[in-house]
Amino acid sequence: MSNYDKIDTYIDKNLDKNLDELKKYVAQPSISAQNLGLKECAQLVKGMLEQRGFKAEVMATDGAPVVFAERKGKVDKTILIYNHYDVQPPEPLELWESPPFEPEIRNGYFYGRGVSDDKGHLTARLHAIDAILAEEGELPCNIKFIIEGEEETASEHLHEYISKNLDRLKADACIWEFGGVDHRERPQQYLGLRGIFYVELSVTALGTDVHSGLGGSILPNAAWRLVWALNTLKGEDERIRIPGFYDNVVAPTERDREYMEKLPDPAEEYKTRFGAKAFIKGLTGGMDLKIEEVFTPTCTICGLTSGYQGPGSKTVQPAFASAKVDFRLVPDQKPQDILKKLRAHLDAEGFSDVEIKFLGGEPAARTDPDHPFVKLVVESAEEVYDAKMDIVPMIGGSGPNYPFVHDLGVPVVTMGFGYPNTKAHAPNENFRIDLYVQHAKHTARVIKEFAK
Repeated sequence: MSNYDKIDTYIDKNLDKNLDELKKYVAQPSISAQNLGLKECAQLVKGMLEQRGFKAEVMATDGAPVVFAERKGKVDKTILIYNHYDVQPPEPLELWESPPFEPEIRNGYFYGRGVSDDKGHLTARLHAIDAILAEEGELPCNIKFIIEGEEETASEHLHEYISKNLDRLKADACIWEFGGVDHRERPQQYLGLRGIFYVELSVTALGTDVHSGLGGSILPNAAWRLVWALNTLKGEDERIRIPGFYDNVVAPTERDREYMEKLPDPAEEYKTRFGAKAFIKGLTGGMDLKIEEVFTPTCTICGLTSGYQGPGSKTVQPAFASAKVDFRLVPDQKPQDILKKLRAHLDAEGFSDVEIKFLGGEPAARTDPDHPFVKLVVESAEEVYDAKMDIVPMIGGSGPNYPFVHDLGVPVVTMGFGYPNTKAHAPNENFRIDLYVQHAKHTARVIKEFAK
């Protein structure tokens, strides 16, 4: 591998300037769930890329705009970098130690909403590009960016955008939005993401809420109706009861099992991190837990809303009830197929009155661990982290990697500065600055080695 002393020195010496840029980026709220600040943030991203000599464009979709940018390099090979500029809502605000959109650095940690997921990953990669340009005056290969604003709301319009811009987005490899180290400080290479199917189920039982003394004996209760419908989705054995739900599930291969076997048992670390006394399904740890965590589809009630939920009592019979439910999907389940099966199941169980609102979804997708780009990323990490990168064939989370893998046909790799206590989606989201620097140095090596 080449000598990276000058590039590493640039990254170290210019860190404060780069983090100041990140502070401005984080200070611009961009909450996709609330359609807040998205257009303004897209323009900010466009300017950040143009400062590096990229030809950048804010492209409209039926939702949040997509920022596309490209800059030619010395050789005609292309890396596509995917990030997103939208963030999760910051609530509950009272649990933040500093305001979510007023980023702060404290004791080697950078705090603010979106700093890890995903704004800091973009600026760390730009920092690597700055170092290369300062050293060489040009990029060693072509680099394209696609930066969307709906990742936190299931990337509803990204797939359509990609299908309409296949030629523009054509590349040889793709660096995904996130990555990081585990609790042992070992960098992780996540080669697959589960799919997701997200719905809101709702029941309207009456035209208005009713005094419970009047209606409790004679009128339908929307909350009970919804609870009974939800109860049909999954049994106490945790098996999902929708007919045909498991029909297309592809079991993990022996190779998957070999990679998972090499990973540490996460049982005790999970119990400590999440305050869990035990796992469901009788799981205790080891290989069974590792496989179950990512290769089994799920049905999760994410939220329930009905009736009075304030302090004290209010004797009311609710007219309306709703629940947010997500299904994590594995290869080869498809969201639209599960939607049809969910509707058929509720109808067959006598719940045709339960409305289904589809809130987004995408299938699972994976990258071949034998692809040369995967090997390049894994090998170039060792010099930076002084540890070998673990290959993880699939993780439990989801993201819009399916159109990248299947439509664009590119290998998708993960690399980043996440760590177990980054608190993405939670109050006090943060990253460790030392890991941020390591990610910038790793990115520079990947870009330069790829061009060879």
